[in-house]
Amino acid sequence: MTQPLPAAPALAPGTFKTHRFSSPAGERAYKLYVPRTGHRAALPLVVMLHGCTQSANDFATATRMNRLADMHGFLVVYPKQSAYANMARCWNWFNPPDPGHEAGEPALIAGIVRKVVRNQHANPRRVFIVGLSAGAAMAVVMGEAYPTLFAGVGAHSGLAYGSANDLLSALAAMKGRPHRPQRATQPMPTIVFHGDRDRTVQHSNAQQLVQQARTAHSAQPGQHGLSTREHAGEVPDGRKFSRTVHADEAGQARVESWTLHGGGHAWSGGDQRVAHTDPSGPDASAEMVRFFLALPVAEPRTPPAPPHFAATTPASASTAF
Repeated sequence: MTQPLPAAPALAPGTFKTHRFSSPAGERAYKLYVPRTGHRAALPLVVMLHGCTQSANDFATATRMNRLADMHGFLVVYPKQSAYANMARCWNWFNPPDPGHEAGEPALIAGIVRKVVRNQHANPRRVFIVGLSAGAAMAVVMGEAYPTLFAGVGAHSGLAYGSANDLLSALAAMKGRPHRPQRATQPMPTIVFHGDRDRTVQHSNAQQLVQQARTAHSAQPGQHGLSTREHAGEVPDGRKFSRTVHADEAGQARVESWTLHGGGHAWSGGDQRVAHTDPSGPDASAEMVRFFLALPVAEPRTPPAPPHFAATTPASASTAF
């Protein structure tokens, strides 16, 4: 018998509070932003995975995602990586999956998302996940591992799915020498931002991620490939960029990539009060939200067998990026 959903918590509009999640996979804290639009049922949810050395507060300030939540009416959740799991608070995106059971950091993040969707009565078909650097690489993993949980991925300065399977191969992949990335099987709508002067995670990783996403979409039954259109632009008194949109036969953008010319390892259009931001670039946060909200509502799908991820062990600060 289906149990009724629990009552939504009595949070005042515009709140940003810390919560905790525990499961057999472990425990993590997270911060939840409920927008000023007030608590309405079936709001979309954006999941934000910070980069190394960052906190949830840092990432919220850098991206200004909470302000966009007020403008457009969606919830934002910021899972927090622990220093025990990684000394630099990087998400351990490179831990290899072991199909069969649900464990490790991906299961923790998925558990946080399910808890927020349930308790806040969010729209389970409008959940999107975004990350920077190690957080972006983990966001890509989440889109592949939990395709029925997420409706889109935003990756800023990240890597393709399966680019590494341990710390050493992760460091090599960051420098543009990945072992052969695994083939992504899920046609996950994906938007990518990456600076072509990124010396921490080489821009070639963005090219591999875009190609991986395109291939996954093109492999779907009845799909005859994605068309491509390109646009060059420049932020007034700021950075030049190239934007490429890969659309399906109906004209719907399924993959979108932004190359930030001269850009380094920093959130484009971010708030300069915190590190790892580039205020001279186009507003990556606004463009990701625009991409997500323009997507058609995902049709319900039967979940695949839950993946198993290797148990997380503390990693050194050398994984920071």
